[in-house]
Amino acid sequence: MGKILLVVGTLLITIGAAWLLKTHNTPADIISPLLPKPTPLIQYTMENLRSRTYSGSQIVLEKVIKKEPTFTSYLFSFTSEGKKVTGQANLPAGADKPAQAGLPAGKGPFPVILMNRGYVDKEVYFTGVGTRKAAGEFAKAGFITLAPDFLGFGGSDPSSSDILETRFEKPITVINLFQSIETLSQADKENVFMWGHSNGGQVSLLTLEILQKPIPTVLWAPVTRSFPESVLDYVGELDDQGRMVVASISAFVETYDKDKFSVTPYLADITAPFQINQGTADVLVKEEWTAEFVKQMKNLGKDITYYVYPKNDHNLSRDWDLVVARNIQFYKKHLKLSNP
Repeated sequence: MGKILLVVGTLLITIGAAWLLKTHNTPADIISPLLPKPTPLIQYTMENLRSRTYSGSQIVLEKVIKKEPTFTSYLFSFTSEGKKVTGQANLPAGADKPAQAGLPAGKGPFPVILMNRGYVDKEVYFTGVGTRKAAGEFAKAGFITLAPDFLGFGGSDPSSSDILETRFEKPITVINLFQSIETLSQADKENVFMWGHSNGGQVSLLTLEILQKPIPTVLWAPVTRSFPESVLDYVGELDDQGRMVVASISAFVETYDKDKFSVTPYLADITAPFQINQGTADVLVKEEWTAEFVKQMKNLGKDITYYVYPKNDHNLSRDWDLVVARNIQFYKKHLKLSNP
């Protein structure tokens, strides 16, 4: 009986509100407080992302993209939240056979680097863009690399139609890929690393804050500013001058506590060691932003090595070989060696 009364009461309120609007021209903002405001993005707060269940899936090497003497590039796929995600995988030579315990060095199993690219316009995107050059060098050095396209790119399933949700989905994709590594027989599950460039740096930081695992991480010109500044800093780069993005963020901050979605309040929870690389001529990520982030991390007692490259751009082009060599040295330093 109580349920019937509740249903009837709700129906009467709804009919009454509609009648007021129609017959008395009552403003909608008088009626709207009667109804709860939808908050579909609340699932992406740091608290909720940490309590979320992540599940790996089978990593499938779908086809060869390119075969080199020292490694082979594949189009790979896995499943994240029920959606297919594609990407580029590089496997060192000798990884074409299943890994076995006790194999000599260079024959596997191989340590793994998850590579998170920065922003790329869909009009020019292709699998491997933003990661393939560095990934090739890492593979030559004996590392498996996995660079996801992310939802909406490459052969992946579509992303959310909400432009903010597409950003919040990315660390979930990375974590589900992290959980999937155990299905790749050639991978050394005890030695998993991460690499991020530009916005991929922010994705990497969020991933580390959610997992709170000591995954050694290299960042190139990372976006480290708080949300939504980390988005608003770049709206001028968009074709529509970011009007849609600004409108979405304005609506977002009226509904949600933005700090619960931001990387900055949770930096103390990161347990990973870092190497950060930044050019002084970078027009997208200002050197002073990265320097301030490094200072903050060091004040928190984090293990962080910071390299600054004079006159270098966002892609560290002038010292690219040196940067990659330092990356490889960092990863090898943090390898967990198995007992002989």
